Amino acid sequence: MGMSVTISAASAQDAEQILKLQYLCYQNEAELYGDYTIEPLTQTLDDLRDELAQGHGLVARLGDEVVASVRGRIDATGTARIAKLIVHPRMRRHGLGGRLLDAIETHFAGQPEAQRFQLFTGHRSEGNLRLYRSRGYAPVSTEQAGPRLRLVTLEKEASKEAAAAGAYVASA
Repeated sequence: MGMSVTISAASAQDAEQILKLQYLCYQNEAELYGDYTIEPLTQTLDDLRDELAQGHGLVARLGDEVVASVRGRIDATGTARIAKLIVHPRMRRHGLGGRLLDAIETHFAGQPEAQRFQLFTGHRSEGNLRLYRSRGYAPVSTEQAGPRLRLVTLEKEASKEAAAAGAYVASA
């Protein structure tokens, strides 16, 4: 019998595992764009802890191991800014990224100030773009972030029905 993946709120104690996973997951992005100075690869543990304290993070665990994560926060305009959706390379293509995205949307949709969801990815990150489009996100802008990298910002309206759908799905 295999273990189930569980999704729960991230805590400060998860920060080190999240940072190590983030470093592993963003290697492909850095290679794709020829830039190993992207923020997810240079973020410090203290910065990540601050991000978790100022917003909301989720982790997916397989046993005690953090195998995926996402975080975000709602800004003053009512935009839930979702960031750093990461899935361990061995766990990709099994729907875990979509489950995490749904779970963080559900969390933010339950907050009255949330009007829309917004996230971004690189213009060549086809898997990310495909996932976000499949979840109803549409491109709203692009920004040149480096010589080879354009960031595509995608957005969708917050659905209060998503909040009523319930809490995190506990197992895979």
